[in-house]
Amino acid sequence: MSTQPAPEVALKERPADRRAIVSWCLWDFGSNAYNTVMLSFVFSVYVTSAAAPTPERGQEVFSLLQTIAGFGVAILAPMLGAWGDQVRKRRRMLTMATVMVVVLMAACWFVLPFEPGRGEQYLFLGAALIAGANVFQQIAEIFYNAMLIDISNPRTIGRISGVAWGLGYFAGVLCLLVALFGFVLDGGMFGIPTFESQNIRAIALFMAAWLLVWSIPVMLFGPEASPREQTERFNVFRAYRDIVRRLVHMWRSERGLLHFLIASAVYRDGLAAVFAFAGVIATSSYGFASEEVIYFGLAANFLAAVGAWLFGLVDDRFGPRPVILIALSTMVVLGVILVSTPSKMLFWICGLGIASLVGAVQSSSRTLLARITPVGLENETFGLYATIGRAASFIAPFLLFVFTALMGARFGLLGIVLTLALGLALFIPLRIAGVTHGHRQAMAQR
Repeated sequence: MSTQPAPEVALKERPADRRAIVSWCLWDFGSNAYNTVMLSFVFSVYVTSAAAPTPERGQEVFSLLQTIAGFGVAILAPMLGAWGDQVRKRRRMLTMATVMVVVLMAACWFVLPFEPGRGEQYLFLGAALIAGANVFQQIAEIFYNAMLIDISNPRTIGRISGVAWGLGYFAGVLCLLVALFGFVLDGGMFGIPTFESQNIRAIALFMAAWLLVWSIPVMLFGPEASPREQTERFNVFRAYRDIVRRLVHMWRSERGLLHFLIASAVYRDGLAAVFAFAGVIATSSYGFASEEVIYFGLAANFLAAVGAWLFGLVDDRFGPRPVILIALSTMVVLGVILVSTPSKMLFWICGLGIASLVGAVQSSSRTLLARITPVGLENETFGLYATIGRAASFIAPFLLFVFTALMGARFGLLGIVLTLALGLALFIPLRIAGVTHGHRQAMAQR
């Protein structure tokens, strides 16, 4: 059982800055344009099908560049986090990363459909632009998540994080509806020509504008940490050396924090797989038509938003640990039930039940880390959160592949269930002072 004593943490009792809180939440509302439409449901499908000679080739190139992007995040995240902790310019760095995501999404307009005379250059261009946007999106999330410490206190952190996460899912529903009915179905209500897929390419411009508009408030009013007195210039090699030393120190003196980073990396990989593979499993194993998958995706995002909001209140009342335990346990049980039968109705019930808990676990994981992050190491800690998460990102896809190969497509779902169960098993022994209900009042009085 890992236990971390209560150190001097960055999260303190402070008055609420409502303008900063609203601005911070609106960034999550805007940023889901990339996650839902560009990466998950619409534009990635266009790149891997219409811009590729074959879907197989499209998937091969797309997955390759996403893998490269993952390595890029794993390498850059802790270093940039350490730099951010030294220069204390979270808002500026969040702004720069967000603008890069906007630019790369807008550049997707130039990704033309495949024609034999064009070769594969537009396939590589589209895959590279989405992969690049993925890198900057995850870098932006490091500084965004670290801001949670500056706008909340031990009594409000769960509520604020849950509302923001829920707004992100709700925005995903809105963006998906706009993309489908405004641009895709029957040529779209906006009347954009379908010649050379202009209507689909225009989605990228709309989503880039969406992210930019909703990010402006946090660019102007987001919290900015007080500058730290500089004793020496930032050195990249020294930063990586210090990160290794930090991990060694965590093993010796902050083992609870390291334990959480590892456990959360495992179950967060399972959470990511829930949305990444839900449509594929629904189609291949439960007889869903393409239109039904869209309806399921809309319902799943809506319920994920509601779950994040409601469990954010539970987080503030009882702490993040019970939320994570209850939600993960419920997801594992529903997953086992779902695997037991190919019933479409059961997929709707259990699948939506699982989806409703994804945001709750993600949000409470973020608040737990924010509660135990040491003073002055906010960005670096969230950078490690991203890096260690990347290191575990192969588990669910690999297990899904193994079970699919051995037992068939429906049983591939067991790979996701086992990943969640493994993460839950790693998390259960974890005890960290300062994040349970019994410690909340003591923290608030600091």
